[in-house]
Amino acid sequence: MNMYTKRCNFTGNLPSMTNALKLEYLILKGNKLSGNIPNSISNVSMLKFLDLVDNLFSGPIPKMFGNLRYLERLQIMNNNLIIGSADHEWTFLSSLANCRHLRKIVVSGNPLSGVLPTYIGNLSTSLQCFYANHCELEGNIPMEVGNLSNLMVLELGYNKLSGFISTSIRGLRNLKGLGIFSNKLEGPISKSLCDSERLYNLFVGVNKLYGSIPSCLGNITSLRYLYLESNKLSSAIPSTLWNLKDILEVDLSSNYLNNSHALDVGDLRSLLKLNLSRNILTGDILSTFGGLEGEIPIEGYFSNFSSTSFLKNYALCGPPGLLVPPCKNDIHENSKMTLLHAFRYGLPTIGIVIVLIVLTIMYGRCQSRGTTLPIQDDLLSLKTLRRISHYELSQATNGFEESNMLGFGSFGYVYKGRLSDGREVAIKVFNLQIEGAFQSFDIECDAMRNIVHPLVFDYMSNGNLEKWLHSNNCFLDIIQRVDIMIDATATVEQLHNEHPTPIIHCDLKPSNILLDEDMVAHVGDFGIAKLLGEGDVMKQTMTLATIGYMAPEFGSTGIVSIKCDIYSYGIILIETFTKKKPTDNLFAKEVTIRHWMECSLPKGAIEIADADLLRKEDEYFVVKANCISAIMELALNCSAELLEDRKDMKDVVVELKKIKRRLLNNIKHV
Repeated sequence: MNMYTKRCNFTGNLPSMTNALKLEYLILKGNKLSGNIPNSISNVSMLKFLDLVDNLFSGPIPKMFGNLRYLERLQIMNNNLIIGSADHEWTFLSSLANCRHLRKIVVSGNPLSGVLPTYIGNLSTSLQCFYANHCELEGNIPMEVGNLSNLMVLELGYNKLSGFISTSIRGLRNLKGLGIFSNKLEGPISKSLCDSERLYNLFVGVNKLYGSIPSCLGNITSLRYLYLESNKLSSAIPSTLWNLKDILEVDLSSNYLNNSHALDVGDLRSLLKLNLSRNILTGDILSTFGGLEGEIPIEGYFSNFSSTSFLKNYALCGPPGLLVPPCKNDIHENSKMTLLHAFRYGLPTIGIVIVLIVLTIMYGRCQSRGTTLPIQDDLLSLKTLRRISHYELSQATNGFEESNMLGFGSFGYVYKGRLSDGREVAIKVFNLQIEGAFQSFDIECDAMRNIVHPLVFDYMSNGNLEKWLHSNNCFLDIIQRVDIMIDATATVEQLHNEHPTPIIHCDLKPSNILLDEDMVAHVGDFGIAKLLGEGDVMKQTMTLATIGYMAPEFGSTGIVSIKCDIYSYGIILIETFTKKKPTDNLFAKEVTIRHWMECSLPKGAIEIADADLLRKEDEYFVVKANCISAIMELALNCSAELLEDRKDMKDVVVELKKIKRRLLNNIKHV
């Protein structure tokens, strides 16, 4: 039994818990509940997940939590709770040692004060996340933290912690996020941090740390965010830091760091932020930046750049406002530049288009023979197919005329065209002036190469699901919507489970669910897909999916798994039957489409369903309402905040088919 009442503006005290013995999930996040947390909560003996975040609870944290032996997640952030002990120790932690399944503790944003006790090390070795930011904590970080061998996230920022960074952190081999910023910690940065080989975020800024930056930090290849700002660090910046090819942000500002030579940052192609200000750096510190040549484009992202973006690139030319020499305009130079651009931009683009068209035709021929070639045979057969020139592609689209444009995405455009043999195709053209376009194409080809059953389609005459949900002249009945979602689920399940290399789509959304002439759904656009290596269940990436459909762990840590696709699918399920987009104005700040569904679903399907789909005068109203409610329950399960709570896609396929059978049987017997 579960109870979800997020952000429903409930007020008053939490009632006594005496008649909820089978309750497993109690989620009251984002209400206005106040008073003490009742000790009777310990009667809910089967409770696994308690979420009281963003309320007005006060008083001490109950020691009775220790009676909840099946508790996995305790989230009581942003209340007015205190520890309530005379010795100023967090004694409630001693009781939680009885909860051997506990994986996540979140107490941030409470005026707890006091010190972390040594018996924090007695907590379950299953513990993965411990958040205690903004808690007015004092004292040292106890050595016993190192006993929590499976800890992945330790957040103790914005407190008053002092002493050295505990060397026992070397025992936290699975640590991915360490946040101890804005405290009073001192001493050198412990080299034991380098033993955490999976570290993704390291935030130790705004402390009193001194000494040198350990050179071994450059060996943590998983590191993406390194913040050491506002300390008393001295000596040279270790050159090993620039070995972190995938680092995204580095902040070493406001220290006493120096340099004996230029900083070799030229190969950090993923770097988004580098702050070295307020140090003792001298000379030409960034001489490795630069070396670019040719004409600066004036379109796309380049239109927002200033002259400072092109420093140290003496062979560039372009507009005078960018403080570079003008490009030569004589015919000879223009001819050379045209030829240069033809080879640099035109040929790769033509090659991209031709490959996609050849794959489409190859797929069509296989279909007409009623066979499906293995992918290796498909590739070998490419040499027998006719070449398609750029001229024919241009003719097929009337010179890539705007009227033939089907849509556009992050890296280019898609055109509808008719080849000389009469075949209608969709042609994807990548814009190479956009950063990441080549990488997107490589990813898409790699994904296609790993798919045993072809997923390259002829032109999809019925467009995509987004068009059918949000265009005024389009309508899908309830059975069509269920069928489309079953088709999409089956395709994603195939990607996840039916290939030697599991494929994560990473950008599932209605515009990527394509509909053919028979309204059968197909999943398209593998531009940011990820391939899992053998034995992997997760992967880290700097690529961001579409806001609103992106799983929480994807956006916050860059970690992707097949469960990210399942989250996106859950959001699409909600949108398909409510016609509400996750980016609608209704969903502002922390009220997401999922939170809205959690609060609204108990009121009945009529409160949530697309008004055109569910009308009270409909003779099948009750049948349809029950169907939609069941699908929304499934959607909430798919889009659970924690990835381990989400269903597997093969189970989603089975559940949706059951719901459809029930719907059809009930309609038959009304």
